[in-house]
Amino acid sequence: MIIVINFISHFTVPCHFLLNNFIAAVPDHHCDISALDDGSIFRNLTLEEKLTVSIPVQQDGTLSSCEMFAEPQYHLLLNSSNITDLHTVPCQNGWVHDNIIFKSTLTTEWDLVCENKGKNKATVTIFFIGVMFGAATLGSLSDRFGRRNMLLVSYVGGLLLAVASAFSTSYMMFAVLRFFTGFFIIGIIIVSTILNVEWVDIQHRKLVGLTNGFGWTFGSAVFPAIAYFVTDWRWLTISVSLPLIQAILTWRFLPESARWLIAKGKLEQAQTNLQKCAKMNQREDLMDALTIEALSNIVVTEKIDRTYSYLDLIRTPKMRILALQTGVIWFCVAAAFYGISLNLTGFGINIYLTQFTYALIEIPAKISVYCLLDKIGRRSTQMGSLLMIGVCLGINIVIPKDMSGIRTVIAVIGKGFSSAAFTPLLLYTSELYPTVVRQNGVAFCSFMGRFGVAAAPLMLLLDEVWQELPQVVLCCVAVLGGVVARTMSETHKTCLPETIEDIEQQQ
Repeated sequence: MIIVINFISHFTVPCHFLLNNFIAAVPDHHCDISALDDGSIFRNLTLEEKLTVSIPVQQDGTLSSCEMFAEPQYHLLLNSSNITDLHTVPCQNGWVHDNIIFKSTLTTEWDLVCENKGKNKATVTIFFIGVMFGAATLGSLSDRFGRRNMLLVSYVGGLLLAVASAFSTSYMMFAVLRFFTGFFIIGIIIVSTILNVEWVDIQHRKLVGLTNGFGWTFGSAVFPAIAYFVTDWRWLTISVSLPLIQAILTWRFLPESARWLIAKGKLEQAQTNLQKCAKMNQREDLMDALTIEALSNIVVTEKIDRTYSYLDLIRTPKMRILALQTGVIWFCVAAAFYGISLNLTGFGINIYLTQFTYALIEIPAKISVYCLLDKIGRRSTQMGSLLMIGVCLGINIVIPKDMSGIRTVIAVIGKGFSSAAFTPLLLYTSELYPTVVRQNGVAFCSFMGRFGVAAAPLMLLLDEVWQELPQVVLCCVAVLGGVVARTMSETHKTCLPETIEDIEQQQ
């Protein structure tokens, strides 16, 4: 029940993560030339002729997007190739945008083109900065106030702020609301995943990881269809946020994590939740064993009334090593995943089919991970997928640019391995950290992952230094992640650690 309810709520998260691809899309545009109408010759021209005498043509034969002639150049109607030394000026009266594909986007709403195009690209960065800080904040609060309470905060905050952003009247208002939308949206993933992991047994933990992964893939696959029919950015933002209403309505059926309750010394409530769970799963034979005395013996080595913080991740030697290892891996996986995704071109199909194809690529990758997690373990699966990302990136470095078909196939395979690297990451991390700081640990790792997301576009800008340098850097990042993964502990068929002392006692 818990997994099904959270699966549905996970639908919204990938939609918001990918939302910028559509609401910030840049349609074809050119300067508004209405001001050049002199009331005589210009008025009698066809639209094509007006554009010819008003807007210069670029080397590729398309109209300039950011410049126009200071005055109509009627001689171009006779010789359109003679444009040397003609005086041009920036667009004086705004732009005219093509609305064939998109009825309305952020670009058309606030003319985020030419000298303002940086604001358009900044919207995705602003969102992920919100995600980064939200992961750190909500993770800490979840360890303090409970998984269930902070999950409701994430639902309500994400819904209200996302809908509010759709009614923004200025770019600044939208940017601020988008930041806080990201802040709360990320809580849905990190809090619900921990809640799922803490409620299942060892044999079913990988099922939780796969379910979360397919929740993301499901949202990614359905989202292009929604975007295809809802082409106004305001209504699209509202449409992908509405499933959170269902999440809020079903939240009351979610029980608090029994592990968290025990760690906090709330043994009576933990006993009640565990007995309800046993009854629902038709395991009444276990109810007699769920006594207060038995539960109190689970955590006996640390003070149950102690408040834990991020400092506990680095307070002891082995916890410091664990935090460093997981932080590096999250950064490497996120940077490689988004670096490949942002640089994956060459399909020759429209934006909707491209996004749908990206989602389909993830399906075989995640099914493979599901099979491998038990056969070769978490560590080997994580290490292998990261190293294979490096191999694919390395191959594309040496393949000539004119062999675009082969390069595209290799890039698609690399995208599949990057998805395979992401699939077990949250599950593996959840199993590595002890219950008392599990949410803090996952939140820290999510913070490092969003840092990798923010770094990926900067890595791609290195092509100005050397065309293949972004691929080289991403390849090195992936290989580094694989090497670090090799040094981590295996968690397959092991009990979840409950306390920091459990980590320090590990061999």
